[in-house]
Amino acid sequence: MNALWSIRREVWENRSIYLVPLAAMALVLFALSINTIRLPHTMRTLSTLEPAKQHAALVKPFSIAPAPIMFAALIVGFFYCLDALYGERRDRSILFWKSLPVSDLTTVLSKASIPLVVLPLIGFVLGYIAQIFILMLSTLVLRAAGMSALPIWSEYRLFQEPLVMMYGLAVHALWFAPLYGWLLMISAWARRMPVLWAVLPPLAIGIAERMIFNTTYFGSLMKYRFMGAMAEAFVANPAKQHVLLDELAQLSPVRFFSAPGLWLGLIFAAVTLAVTVRLRHYREPI
Repeated sequence: MNALWSIRREVWENRSIYLVPLAAMALVLFALSINTIRLPHTMRTLSTLEPAKQHAALVKPFSIAPAPIMFAALIVGFFYCLDALYGERRDRSILFWKSLPVSDLTTVLSKASIPLVVLPLIGFVLGYIAQIFILMLSTLVLRAAGMSALPIWSEYRLFQEPLVMMYGLAVHALWFAPLYGWLLMISAWARRMPVLWAVLPPLAIGIAERMIFNTTYFGSLMKYRFMGAMAEAFVANPAKQHVLLDELAQLSPVRFFSAPGLWLGLIFAAVTLAVTVRLRHYREPI
């Protein structure tokens, strides 16, 4: 009960958790609504395209719609973690929260659940709503132009799309868990400018390695942590092969959950969260 109450408190106090993804959804719907005006023209040219390109032309808006929302949720998660524990020490509200019968472990885990659980769920719900909205709008535009919307309904994978989206969000939440753990630990430790303390040590390590050993192993490791989720979790990496992810056959959960990088990252996340709990127990207001 304390954990659920703590999570609700985080959402109430940090309105950006849902307002920023909502703003991203509004922008996406506005842009795609304008693009829908060209849909009748696209339908007339479908017969000149190959079947694979026909499918891509029809479902591309549905695959694009969730991406900015998920990216906005990811950015919110990073900045939330940086301020989650630093902010309560800065405004001295930590004195009040520590007076309540809520343990440091519960508090830290509730804050970690925001980027790991709450934001992915918000991103999924808003992304799916955006897809359904575009589907309905496309149907209305085509009917108004005297054309059938059946090709769109037949190409849009109504049940596979949300499963692919949910899988992608879960994959990124797990893959970025060590980054969230690191940011929360810095938020609990730093007395000033947590952003700099979060960024400068990894940057310094990369520069020092380059200058002393003339290698870039640490830089490659960081690149793998930021960019490796898609390559491990899907059969084809859309960032490199420009493919649409909209069917279950493109998922590769066995490879993802057997990747050493995932489990090493989760171990690092567990260690940083344990350190964060200890730091919050002894830290005082700034």
